[in-house]
Amino acid sequence: MASQTTGRSQPEPPTAPETPAASTAPEGPAAPAASGGPTASAPREAPAHQQAAGLRTGVAGDEVFRVETHGIDPIPDEERHGRARDLFWLWFGSNLTFTYVINGALAVAFGLSFWQATAVVLASGLAFFAISAAGLSGVRTGTATLVISRAAFGVLGNLPAGALNWVVSIGYTVVNTVVGTLALQELFADAGWYGTTARAVALAATLVLTFAVAMWGHATVQLAERWLAYVLAAGFGVLLVLLLPGADTTAAPATAPGAAGWSLAFVVMLAGPFSYVPMPADYTRYLPRDTSLRALTWCGALGGFLSSAALGIAGVAAATRTDMTDSVAATEALLPGWFQPAFLLLVLLGSVTNSILTLYSSSLNLQVLGIPWTRARAIVISAAVTALGSLGALFLVDFTSSLLSFLSLLIIVFAPWGGVFLADMLLRRCRYDTEALHSGRGGRYWYRAGVHPPGLAALLAGMAFAALTCDSELWTGPLVAPLGGADLTLLGALVSGLVYAALARRTAR
Repeated sequence: MASQTTGRSQPEPPTAPETPAASTAPEGPAAPAASGGPTASAPREAPAHQQAAGLRTGVAGDEVFRVETHGIDPIPDEERHGRARDLFWLWFGSNLTFTYVINGALAVAFGLSFWQATAVVLASGLAFFAISAAGLSGVRTGTATLVISRAAFGVLGNLPAGALNWVVSIGYTVVNTVVGTLALQELFADAGWYGTTARAVALAATLVLTFAVAMWGHATVQLAERWLAYVLAAGFGVLLVLLLPGADTTAAPATAPGAAGWSLAFVVMLAGPFSYVPMPADYTRYLPRDTSLRALTWCGALGGFLSSAALGIAGVAAATRTDMTDSVAATEALLPGWFQPAFLLLVLLGSVTNSILTLYSSSLNLQVLGIPWTRARAIVISAAVTALGSLGALFLVDFTSSLLSFLSLLIIVFAPWGGVFLADMLLRRCRYDTEALHSGRGGRYWYRAGVHPPGLAALLAGMAFAALTCDSELWTGPLVAPLGGADLTLLGALVSGLVYAALARRTAR
């Protein structure tokens, strides 16, 4: 990328988009006039104490505790605001989730020792550097990731991948909602309230906490992630202090983990970072065009890496001390009584911070798929499906088994899709025609009948490779046994990226 050599993204002259379709139309007041006169959406100066606390953005369409008026329509330059360091708190807070503790414990369950599992946790966390760098596409275009991916797949060809991404993002929201619900239910049990009603109330409370913030929109999401990060960082810091001293760092596994153990551990740990591939531009599209690529990448990557690595190591430590089949209850049993209620609250809040991010992005995803609603209305669909999925996970199936199966299959979709998207960014040097991204027939990204054949061909090639080499409880690919039990699903990203680079080198440039 040209901007990587200087660490700065070069400003581009603003374009005047065509009148978007209903699904891409601005959701609020009209953009400011070219004369620069005062309008409802023009930036305004907030009091210093509110700016310091992050309670005001100075942009009417993206104000804290007000419903965001923008959806996937490009953010005008005059409404751009924020700094790269805001991304640290966004990714740090959203990844302070107990799911990483579970993933770390699973790495030990696959036969890895403490140090081997820790190495997997740390190496997997480095994936956040790629996720964070992908946010440059949002800075350049002012729109959501799944709009930008139209350049790789075509306006219509983008729809199947967009639908798959929506399904998987909702699945991840369900996972975190269930984890938070189980923690709150345990708090109820400690207070003497048991049974189905307690579980149902815990689920409802978790959903309300998530939906309220995500419905308000971008500015409120940023603020919530930052302030919850302060609380969660302190709490999980205490958790690490309590868990690490008792970890068995010297015990060797009964048998060597082999290719199967190592590969499965990487698949599970990388499921978290890879699940964000369709999201980074959603949270950078408001940043000014001259935001530094270096600052953007390091701030977001460090946030995601620090939180995921710390909690993953906590899970590894816990798994060397006890059976983590029921991860929340098992971890709670390792803690002193005075910290157990606080621990359960941390699990709940951590699940909410992660679900807020995925639920917010899912509403933008629905607009990309053509739902002719505002972002705030579209999010109701995602919240309803999340509620139904959580009900099934809590009352109809075994959650631990479902979690492992889901995380194992997650990469089949996200890895190849991410390979195509990132390869397209590199080929284009992250420069897109913003107007064409929101145009239909006849636009630059319409290609052949709305489909970019190299993009779909590369995606299918990567998914086919991932499916053939996937080893999960729901599906075992025919190549797993010949490979000695190794799960090579992750390489689906490399396969799709290379196929796309070979097929689209001319069209992408």
